[in-house]
Amino acid sequence: MVIKNSFSEQKIVEECLKNNRTYQKILYDKYKDGMYTVVFRIIRNESLSCDALQEGFIQVFLNLRSFEFKSTLGSWIKTIMIRNALKVLRKEIRFEELGDTEINIPFSWDENLTGEVLDKAISKLSPGYRFVFLLIEVEGYSHKEVAEMLNISVGTSKSQLSRAKAILQNSLKGIYA
Repeated sequence: MVIKNSFSEQKIVEECLKNNRTYQKILYDKYKDGMYTVVFRIIRNESLSCDALQEGFIQVFLNLRSFEFKSTLGSWIKTIMIRNALKVLRKEIRFEELGDTEINIPFSWDENLTGEVLDKAISKLSPGYRFVFLLIEVEGYSHKEVAEMLNISVGTSKSQLSRAKAILQNSLKGIYA
């Protein structure tokens, strides 16, 4: 039996809820690579990222009944994966309370900056700075959403992002100076 990978999200969810293993594999295959990238950006460890990905998909399948189609299935899965990745590293996160004011540092990228160089610089950030930077600048979450996910204040989220940008800019300045 050949199954095309072009079924609607509705069909995939319906069949997964019936414990149809073929559709569970379709869901997993459709999202695993993108979700691994999301998880790895946060965890920065291949083995832990694989574990977090598998645990995340277990959570997806256990909670699929709660998916209400208010967002895309991919967005819903990504939220679960991010929360799971953060749970894996919860003990490492150190947030520096800098108050509720956002530090506005002008931020610019060198036109020769490559994704590989930026990724290396981001990976060197402390976990607190890295998580906030990735969640806001890469994944597109708001400060309020990040604050809720990480159990920090909105002000802390803003200050962590500003500090992360300042650190990145300083570390990249040395590369392109």
